[in-house]
Amino acid sequence: MSDLTVSRHFVQAALCGAESAGLDTARLLRLAGISPDLLKIEKSRVSSGQYSRLMQVIWTEMGDEFGGMGPRRCRTGTFATMCDLVIDCATLEAVYERAFQFSRLFEPTVCMRLETSGEQARLIELIEGEINDPMFFLRESILVIWHRLGSWLIGQPVELTSAAFNYSEPEHGDEYRHIFHCPLSFGASETCLSFDKRFLSAPVIRDKSEMRQFLKTSPADLLSRPDESNTYSGRIRALIGRDFSKPLPDFERIATELHTSPQTLRRRLKQENTSFQEIKDLLRRDLAIYFLGRPELPINDIAHRVGFTEPSTFHRAFKKWTGVTPGAYREGDRGQ
Repeated sequence: MSDLTVSRHFVQAALCGAESAGLDTARLLRLAGISPDLLKIEKSRVSSGQYSRLMQVIWTEMGDEFGGMGPRRCRTGTFATMCDLVIDCATLEAVYERAFQFSRLFEPTVCMRLETSGEQARLIELIEGEINDPMFFLRESILVIWHRLGSWLIGQPVELTSAAFNYSEPEHGDEYRHIFHCPLSFGASETCLSFDKRFLSAPVIRDKSEMRQFLKTSPADLLSRPDESNTYSGRIRALIGRDFSKPLPDFERIATELHTSPQTLRRRLKQENTSFQEIKDLLRRDLAIYFLGRPELPINDIAHRVGFTEPSTFHRAFKKWTGVTPGAYREGDRGQ
């Protein structure tokens, strides 16, 4: 089971190009196992698995890995070809250089350019030509895919020191905290991700057989399933586990498990733009959404499973998270 969920915003944003092209978006949602009725709930979320399927459906139906949002069509298989070219690179720096050279073969270009200065490295987004990206989805996707592909190739997350965007903070800007895990700035001169230059010398540890497996669900999975194994948020999620019916480890215990002091852990979480309380709340929310998708589970049982002794308290918390009651949410999810 994947307990990560994706905001309704990203589902609607992913469909922007398909909608402009006149495709039946309700049909695309159903093909991905998502109820169109669920999207009527303002704060609804879908599972990472459903989101991955939706991305694959869009790309396949449109024959375009830019989903109709780019300055040109990006034929299905382009990303796989790029991966095939970078798998033989020795280091992350060579990966980003080769990926850039490959992307520059297409005009107008959509890619990331690597730049280093002192101890810092930056991946700067380069998008030429007119794009159809009203909800910023294409621009965000390029950042996420290049960053997470690099992290996967070297077998460790490339920890970001900052993320800058050359546009004003969008309405869904708060979601960026959970995507990039670093300080954010909007209205910048360029859109870029910054990180310590030491990551560039990290060796590529994946081989061609791993890459073949990886490509079965990529780049869709890169967008929906961040590898959080080395972020403090992800490690805390793993330590808390999925059984909220038992007492949870307290913050001091978590810090001990992570071989750090509570003060250092608090500082680390602040750098990742989150807190212990928020991690627990979001994990509860995601688990509740997952369990509501299983019709055989009574809502009162779900309340207990996600750590609420009183069903009424669960109802209040769930309404705060999603804007609707657990029952209304389940109805929307079933409406396909």
